This record gives sequence, C-alpha cells and structure tokens, in this order.
Amino acid sequence: MNKLFHYMEKYFMPVAGRLAAQKHLCALRDGIALAMPMIIIGSVFLILANLPFPHYSDWLAHTFGKDFSTKLAYPVDATFNMMGLIACFGIAYRLAESYEIDGVTAGVISICAFLLATPFSIPFIPVGAKEAIQVTGGIPVALMGSKGLFVAMIIALGSTEIYRFIVKKNIVIRMPDGVPPAVSKSFVALIPGFIVIFIVWLLRLWIENTHFGNLHNIVGDILGKPLGVLGTILWGSIIAEGLISLLWVCGLHGANIVSGVMGPIWLGAMGDNAAAYAAHKPLPHIITQQFFDNFVHLGGSGATFGLVILFLFFAKSGQLKQLGKLAIGPGIFEINEPVTFGAPIVMNALLVIPFILAPLMNVVATYIGMDLGLVARPNGVAVPWTTPPIISGFLATGSISGAIMQAFNIVMDFFIYLPFFMMYDKMLKKQEVQVEEPSKNVVSM
Repeated sequence: MNKLFHYMEKYFMPVAGRLAAQKHLCALRDGIALAMPMIIIGSVFLILANLPFPHYSDWLAHTFGKDFSTKLAYPVDATFNMMGLIACFGIAYRLAESYEIDGVTAGVISICAFLLATPFSIPFIPVGAKEAIQVTGGIPVALMGSKGLFVAMIIALGSTEIYRFIVKKNIVIRMPDGVPPAVSKSFVALIPGFIVIFIVWLLRLWIENTHFGNLHNIVGDILGKPLGVLGTILWGSIIAEGLISLLWVCGLHGANIVSGVMGPIWLGAMGDNAAAYAAHKPLPHIITQQFFDNFVHLGGSGATFGLVILFLFFAKSGQLKQLGKLAIGPGIFEINEPVTFGAPIVMNALLVIPFILAPLMNVVATYIGMDLGLVARPNGVAVPWTTPPIISGFLATGSISGAIMQAFNIVMDFFIYLPFFMMYDKMLKKQEVQVEEPSKNVVSM
C-alpha cells in the first residue's frame, strides 16, 4: 500500500493537480454552477405540478382551474429550462475572469453568439393537423436548456478565447481617460464582439447547407451522443466514480474535477428525465446528476455517512469518538470534509479501500435496483445535494422506493467500512493508551 501511495504521489498527483487547475475545466464547473440555483427553483415548481399522490392533478384542476398544472410549468421554462443559456454566460464569465479580462462583456458576447447559432423556429401542430409545421420567430426553449448545453459550452469557451486573443493583441477601440468606465468597456467590446458574431454567422450559414441543419444537431450527433452514452451507462459511471474517490484520496476535490467533464452529461440526462416526468412519459435515464448526489454520495464523496455512524456509536478511541460527534451534523447534509481530513482518509492505507469501494457498490446496487424496476428512476427534479438522505431519495424519485434505496445503501456502506474501521479504531486506541501510560507514571513519581 505504501508503494501504491508513492507511485500515486509521484505520477498521478501532478497530473491530477494540473487537471484541477486547468482554466477551461474550472470555467465549465463554475459556470454551470451559476445555473444551479435556478435549476433548483424550477425543480420546486416541477414537483408541485407532479406530486406523486392519487387524484392530485384532479384536486389542482378542481381548486385552481383545469389549466393550473400547465401554469405551474411557467417558472420551470424560465428557470430549469434556461440552464444552457445561463451556463453559457457563466462559463464565459468565469473563463474571462481567469484571464483577467472583463467577464461581463465575455458573457454577453457568448450569449449573443449562442442565440445566433440557434434556429429561431418551433415545431407546432395546428388543431386537426397530423404533422407539425415550423413556426419562425420564436426562441426554442428546448435548446435553451439541457439539449443546448453542449453548444452553450463550446460557444462560451470559443467566443471567450477569441475575445481574449483580440484584447491581448490590443485590437480594440480605446476611449480617452475621461470617458466613464462602463462606456469605455462597451467600446472595447465592439471589435471582438463583431468578430465573434461574424464567425458564428458564417458557421451557421455553412451548416445550414449541410444535412445537419444547425450547430445543435452537429454537436448532438458527433459529441453529445458518444459522451452521453459513456456517461449514462453503468461502466462509464463506475469509472467516473472511481476517479472521484481516487482523486480525493490524493487530497484533491475529486467531485469538482470530474464534474467539469461529466457534469454536463449528467445534467443533460436530468433535463431529459424532467421533460419526460412533466409529460408523464417513461423516464429515459438512470444515471443523472441526482443519481450521484442522492444515491451514491451518501454523506459526501466516499459515501462516508456509514463511517460517521461507526465513529459516533462504536468508536473506542477518543479521537474517532470525538470526530463522530463533530462530523454527524455535516454528514447529515452530505458534507464530509471533517471526516476526509479529520480521520484522515487522505493517504490513509486502512480507510482508502472502503472509501473507494463503498460508493462503487452504491453505483452498482442503485443501478441494478432502478434497471430492474424495483426502485423508481430519478425524475429530473434537482434536489439540492445537501438534502438529508431519505428525504432526498423520496424527492429525487417521487417514490418511497427512493428513500428505501438510500437506507439500503447506508447500511451496505456501514458494513463495508466496518472491518477497516475496527482495525483503525483499535490502532488509535492502542496509541492513546501508550501516550496515557507514561504520563501516569510521571504523575505517580
């Protein structure tokens, strides 16, 4: 085990450290995080419109009018289904910020470029018609949300790189010193903004003459589908989760690093499930953001909630017993830094194995349960990752089976950690006794 840590420290950690600091991945992670509050707010209305109770929809129609379920979806379209648009601004803003150039300007340019790359046409089925017709002049909500997320990412990164290049080359219009800063910044944005819009416009004209039709179709076929398949199958999820735990073992925030790549895929799957859930159709995906947040990372990365229970109720060493008291509160809300760095788990040969194994078993058990239909799939509702277990399982699936699945995983994690905890607790207790005995002898003398 010591040799393994040596090789990880020598070869793996430098690469992981550079990956964690990579500007574009950090911008993707932090930019998408900007959309999360709106996604959660929209999810509240999605829940209210689709509570899993018998005759709930009939009660809504009787109490508030027959179209009230549709009206409850208005905020969903304005929040949840705008994740791509918001992320486009956020990613560009964060990337520009890392380059120490104006983030607001970069965000505005990227939004305009994103809208330019999006066809303003909406399929509409007239009353009595059998086929849909394309109505122009409307922004398609579907492409502003999860379906447009990959295009938003590419546009945000690309437009900001062009903006940075032009600004660094000083190919901009500079105003005299006496001009207000807001006006001066707007003129600085003229040339880079024009070039970005011109490039995207030419790109759109070219793509319209191909069988793809628009940029969203190209990205969906070439990039979105292969990555989506990898991120929403069992083996892809096992690899991603194993990497999260392995990075944490090295002292790096594994979830943040991996989510920079996989987060858009899981959020896209979440959006697909939310749309299907709102339309009362079968849910297409098992692996979504909520799959990991609410069923795999119980207590945080490494599924440490079961370990915290062991510390609190079964520890004999004073160190782990006290740590259990301190960590149980944060652990309930899925925060496990006190355990990760307090036990510690980082570079701890005894606790590394269950720290990696427990979440992997959660992935496998939850996937099998949902695939067999024993557990309801995540319904697309963005339950905050800090929501306590059992509650989050019910909200994320709209079924008591989700809460039962969480309870099963916690018990399983408890027993996975148990033998390693016993060895570690015994070792710490022995060390504490050895420290206490010399001090007693000194006092007696």
